[in-house]
Amino acid sequence: MSFLNQLKSQAKALQKEQGEQQLNLEENTARTEEACRFALPYFQDLARQLNVIAPAGPRFSLDGKTPWPAMKLVEFRVDSRKKTLRSREVFDYIAMGWRVVPAIGEPVGGVVRVNFPPDLQRVEARLAMGPVKHERKDIRHPEKNTLQAIEFEYITETRGNVVITPDHDKAVLGFRLLNAVGFDITTTTRDAAQLRHEMLDELAKLIVSQPNRFDR
Repeated sequence: MSFLNQLKSQAKALQKEQGEQQLNLEENTARTEEACRFALPYFQDLARQLNVIAPAGPRFSLDGKTPWPAMKLVEFRVDSRKKTLRSREVFDYIAMGWRVVPAIGEPVGGVVRVNFPPDLQRVEARLAMGPVKHERKDIRHPEKNTLQAIEFEYITETRGNVVITPDHDKAVLGFRLLNAVGFDITTTTRDAAQLRHEMLDELAKLIVSQPNRFDR
């Protein structure tokens, strides 16, 4: 075989490989878009029902010791955005957010004190989730002026959300849940082909603090 024929064979093999890769990307994109088109109306319908029900929220505590009052979830809203991928409009993300407020009455004030770095990091991270309105105050020794503790005054109100971010090339969906089980950020991925009514039902159960199998 001449050198030119060798190059022709290499080019032909490369074209075949590139064609297969392109076909695979197109199939993955179509599968991912189908999953997103299914998830969006589910979230929209779920938000309408939960806005009527105002379900009970999970337990919240900034330091793990000082509990917040019983909370409820209100003002559910759904949002989605599109982007351009390979000259095609596809979903960028789908999100549903909500407010977390006291089950009875208006948000009230609370106070926590911390004096160890790990506790401080934990409280500050949880305050940032939502976020929680607060003020920080350094507590110092009246004579030595040494720092004794850090005090946070806060209002018992925060936010929660779930965001689905599709990866069209891999046909997977990334899920990020904020404050769905108390102050916490949870992330997981699912194959786009797995997104069915049953899986979203388990996600809905998680959001309203009912036993679920979403993370299994």
